[in-house]
Amino acid sequence: MEKRHLGRTGLRVSRLGLGTMTWGRDTDEHEAADQLKEFVDAGGDLVDTADVYADGGAEYLLSRLTDSLIPRSELVIATKAGSVPESDRRFDTSRGYLLRALDASLHRLGTDYVDLWQVHAFDPGTPTDETLHALDLAVSSGRARYVGVSNHSGWQLAKMAARRQGDGRVPLAATQMEYSLLQRGIEREVLPAALDAGVSVLASSPLGRGVLTGKYRHAVPKDSRGASPYLSGFVQPYLDDRSRRIVDAVATAADGLASSPLAVALAWVRDRPGVASALVGARTTSQLQAALSVEALTLPEEIRGALDDISAPVHRYPDHDWSEL
Repeated sequence: MEKRHLGRTGLRVSRLGLGTMTWGRDTDEHEAADQLKEFVDAGGDLVDTADVYADGGAEYLLSRLTDSLIPRSELVIATKAGSVPESDRRFDTSRGYLLRALDASLHRLGTDYVDLWQVHAFDPGTPTDETLHALDLAVSSGRARYVGVSNHSGWQLAKMAARRQGDGRVPLAATQMEYSLLQRGIEREVLPAALDAGVSVLASSPLGRGVLTGKYRHAVPKDSRGASPYLSGFVQPYLDDRSRRIVDAVATAADGLASSPLAVALAWVRDRPGVASALVGARTTSQLQAALSVEALTLPEEIRGALDDISAPVHRYPDHDWSEL
């Protein structure tokens, strides 16, 4: 599998990553082991997790597999911290909380370092410099090799990236954001900010939360995420009329290429400017195998252009030249 540099760093990651959001909850240890083996055999190395996935269960399950199945040295492990189970505060990126969360993640993962440690979301209640100091301490102590953010808006990313410049501070390597043909919101401000700062995008939900596979075109399958008690609300927003038109276009393109809607949608986001890796979270090994087969597919320019057009987000002032309005 092709490797790409993560931001302006020497770290290279597979251009498809393995997501673990369902591990320890909808995906058991046996299934997770099969997925990890399949992924590594295909040349993948980037495995993305978070301390809140299955309340830490995903990290723990990954540690069991690195003990018994895949050597730790063969993986680029990325995890996230900052989400809190408090009714009055969804995120806490204070130095104390983040560093405690990192230590807890390392314990569950059974390792003394993570390759990429990311702030899960922006916390308006904590000064940016305090959050960034936690990232510096994580790297200087050897507990994290590289750092990044997740779910930050354009101005938040730009602010944090700018504060990273100079004085020997550790630069941001990546920002993890949802990005697909059904969700191109990052193109408004986040992606331009990332490109300007030399920060790579890790594209989560590149298959539009599974909708771009075409499985929901006629109904919600009983064994799908859309029918899951945990994830049905995650899928529902992409079952509207606009999404159906885009899914139909993807299916038409797939027919013309003798491919699948999954492969077409995944190839589109994988090769967007600024994207280092597209993170695939599969429920079953067969679904992961289908995603990994996209390595051989590059979309022709005319098909890419047609998909760009039908999925184009509405951008008005100030994104376009005001004189044209």
